[in-house]
Amino acid sequence: MTRTASELAHLFRALKAPAAARALPALADRAREEGWSYERFAEALLGTEVSARDSHGGEGRIKAARFPARKTLEEFDFTFQRSVKKTVVEHLGQLDFLHARSNIIALGPPGTGKTHLAIAISIRACLAGQRVQFATATQWVARLSEAKRQGTLEAELKRLSFIPLIVVDEIGYIPFDPEAANLMFSLVSNRYERASMIVTSNKPFSKWGEIFGDDMAATAMIDRLIHHSEILSLKGDSYRLRGKDLDTRIGAKPVEIT
Repeated sequence: MTRTASELAHLFRALKAPAAARALPALADRAREEGWSYERFAEALLGTEVSARDSHGGEGRIKAARFPARKTLEEFDFTFQRSVKKTVVEHLGQLDFLHARSNIIALGPPGTGKTHLAIAISIRACLAGQRVQFATATQWVARLSEAKRQGTLEAELKRLSFIPLIVVDEIGYIPFDPEAANLMFSLVSNRYERASMIVTSNKPFSKWGEIFGDDMAATAMIDRLIHHSEILSLKGDSYRLRGKDLDTRIGAKPVEIT
């Protein structure tokens, strides 16, 4: 190793820039061959390190978010789920709603892609440097109930208010008792105009009174959620039944048991 190479290796270690160190030989050769300016070479070298750090940090944030699966917007089948416009979803994927501290509400029957979109947009946020927390409505209630039992509910809500995006999945699959409804209302109210939420539900807003056990509580909840929000109404058959020959299944003769 030459003296210059040794000094560069030392500098890269001091800066904790291993990706730039690995990229240096190839980038230096290309810069000489193509006659890059010093500025362009520096940009390419530093950009390699920044991209590597963003990728590593993004993966850590994705893991910390506790998604039940990994989904991307590129995987979403807009040819099957035609009730949402691809341009609208792609715009949401640019994350302007996070900077505006607005919400996304996805409503529709089970299996129509609500959770897929929630995860995919949230992963975009993680990769863009934003912290995300994902849980079903039932899991959020359990977490907040435990915090209340331990006398740390206020501290937990304050901590959550500093997370740019939280996802509340599956509102409506299980009705809330009064305490659970109050805890969910506290979560939503605590983030009102402070930070963003993505909420999914299999019930239209007109049925939320049944979910929360009180029409007035449901109205107050909806009012806070839809203020500065994008509402996605997903319709149609279950996304999970793509490619299945339902007509054949439905018309099949039942097997006789003797």
